[in-house]
Amino acid sequence: MTVISLPPLFSAQDAQCSDPFEIAITAASAGCDAGLVVYNLAADTLRAAIVFAPDVPLTEAVAMLPVCGVGFQNALGAIGPPEVAVHLGWDGTIYINGGVCGALRMASADPHEGMVDWLVIDLTLSLWPTNDDTGLTPDMTALYAEGCAEVSASDLLEAWVRHTLVGINNLADSGTKQLHRDWVGLAHGLDGEVTAAGQTGTFIGVDETMGLLLKIAGEAKLIPLTQTLTRSV
Repeated sequence: MTVISLPPLFSAQDAQCSDPFEIAITAASAGCDAGLVVYNLAADTLRAAIVFAPDVPLTEAVAMLPVCGVGFQNALGAIGPPEVAVHLGWDGTIYINGGVCGALRMASADPHEGMVDWLVIDLTLSLWPTNDDTGLTPDMTALYAEGCAEVSASDLLEAWVRHTLVGINNLADSGTKQLHRDWVGLAHGLDGEVTAAGQTGTFIGVDETMGLLLKIAGEAKLIPLTQTLTRSV
């Protein structure tokens, strides 16, 4: 049995063969403590979900998506081979050496008087193809196919939570300024025409709530990060 070691105030729950995202959403809806990490360490996929209690408006709470993305890049950068490049899509897609390797997604409670009681961030990462035929395309990859065979799923999960905690503390101390710099340096696919939430334009930047700014038909258009929510409950 794998023992997961997490920072103080975080607790681990093995989802066994179940979906960590659904378990975390159910637990959050029932009022569990923030910091619950539900995980499933299958042979070919790492799945994990973290419950947060942001107690801020939803437009601010969704900054946890890029915080967790930067946390993942920092985690793999700390324990993986130095030549492995991680980039992040605005919608939560994770790219390793240019190929899609996984994704982050989020669900939240419906805002109550403008505030969000809980937010769940889910990580899905392909470790290895599920069959002998790799099943990979030039646009898709898996962690162990990119020279990371020595990186264990449990070590990566622990590192992701630790580095995400650093990002949370930075966000609390200085707002999104550092997050902006970190995320833009890791952003994928922002050259040329960018399509997000069904709209296509030229990337201009991100606003203070990490909303995407596109130039469409000569005008600046803001696409809030809230549009990437998988669902609210």
